[in-house]
Amino acid sequence: MTTPDTPVIPSRREARRQDRRDAILTVAQTYFLEHGFADTTMSGIAAELGGSKGTLWNYFPSKEALFAAVVERAAKAYQGRLSQILDPDGALEPTLQSACRSLIEKITSPDASALHRLIVAQGRRFPDLSQIFFDLAPQNTRLLLADFLHGAMTRGQLRMADPIDAARALMSLSMSGCHQQMLIGRIDRPAPNEIAADAAFAVDIFLRAYAPLSGPSLPPEAPPV
Repeated sequence: MTTPDTPVIPSRREARRQDRRDAILTVAQTYFLEHGFADTTMSGIAAELGGSKGTLWNYFPSKEALFAAVVERAAKAYQGRLSQILDPDGALEPTLQSACRSLIEKITSPDASALHRLIVAQGRRFPDLSQIFFDLAPQNTRLLLADFLHGAMTRGQLRMADPIDAARALMSLSMSGCHQQMLIGRIDRPAPNEIAADAAFAVDIFLRAYAPLSGPSLPPEAPPV
């Protein structure tokens, strides 16, 4: 007898299908980053996999759907790690510093940098590409951070404000240092101490801007689900 907490064990067939899907996404991610979206074809990915294009189409109905699945897998993996960092029972400042370090490490990683270049280079030609990326990566990360900040505001650790705006501000501050240096080609990749310094800088300014007010204030609106 199973209960709501009992884990669902996939059948052998389902497990094989999931393994095959993961293998496709791993190959597709490398192919997209090396060739760009425009020059990536389903035939090319199928050739890399050593299978037929028909098999690939059984898993993904289009190149756009395959790209979305690649971004979604990477985004969910990072957002899962961020969820563990954003502990509402932990001290606020070190928690935010850990979250910001994690964010900077992610966006300055080779794969994330390559994906960013792909979006910038081909986003105008393929506008759906930019929307897919924004919805699955920065937007979902912002909402996750906003939910944590909303809780901190409710607990009186931060002043009452729009939590989504607060999350946007914190993310922008985090990306204003070595990430910007990478984008303009001044550095290849930041050192750990540079990432830590950027995180500390971002959190210091953020906490000054969102310090609790001395008087009563209205509760913030919850971030959208």
